[in-house]
Amino acid sequence: MRPLLILGLLLLGGCTSMPAETDISGIWINQAAIDAAAQGQSLHESLNTHGRNLEWDINTHTGKAQVSSGFEMGEGQLLQKSPNAWTVDYNGYDTDELRLDGKRLTQLGKKYVPQQVFSRSSKTAETNTRWGDTFRNALNAAYMGGQWKIIGGDGTGHIVVFTADGQVSGLPRTDRYELCLDGDCASQGAGNDTLYLGMGELGGSWIFVRKGKQLEIFQAINQSRPDEIPHLALGPRQWLLEKQ
Repeated sequence: MRPLLILGLLLLGGCTSMPAETDISGIWINQAAIDAAAQGQSLHESLNTHGRNLEWDINTHTGKAQVSSGFEMGEGQLLQKSPNAWTVDYNGYDTDELRLDGKRLTQLGKKYVPQQVFSRSSKTAETNTRWGDTFRNALNAAYMGGQWKIIGGDGTGHIVVFTADGQVSGLPRTDRYELCLDGDCASQGAGNDTLYLGMGELGGSWIFVRKGKQLEIFQAINQSRPDEIPHLALGPRQWLLEKQ
């Protein structure tokens, strides 16, 4: 009977659940970066100011934590140090320290990496979605959401609507868009904010400038040779939009 008793105790231990107030399972997004951008600031500056990590996807039951930046994802083992503190271990190569402070999840700063604060998303990740899409959709809604009117350029007078999932209506020859958050598209823009505009299989990069309720979209002129990494410079303005 002794082996059965031990097995029973182990099973009971495995059923112990973490208190809801200290269970950090779920998706946490860099809401501070979204809020700053939503004020009508440069997207590039907002992301630089509030940190490059955009989203955490955490599962305390499996002990896994994924972190997404604008262009890459890391996955590590989640180790609880205290009721409100965790370490994420990336196979011994690096670690991140997380702290729960009420409704905020703080990623502690370390050398060359500033401290960042994340808010729990009310949405759960859908199956087969790209990593980082919860942050991206929230950013799209806050930064590009609502109605815009073309007050300069092709289609003047049209109402343009950008949706959270990357669709756009009312902008000539365009039905989808994607804001550049980091990586190659950001470095190619030489400090300018860039976005992708496309319809069907056709599309390309554009440079945009957001100031308050106005959004200017410019042609992106590639100044590099065909065998070089693209270097996009500001070209003629294609559209001037104003938020309604």
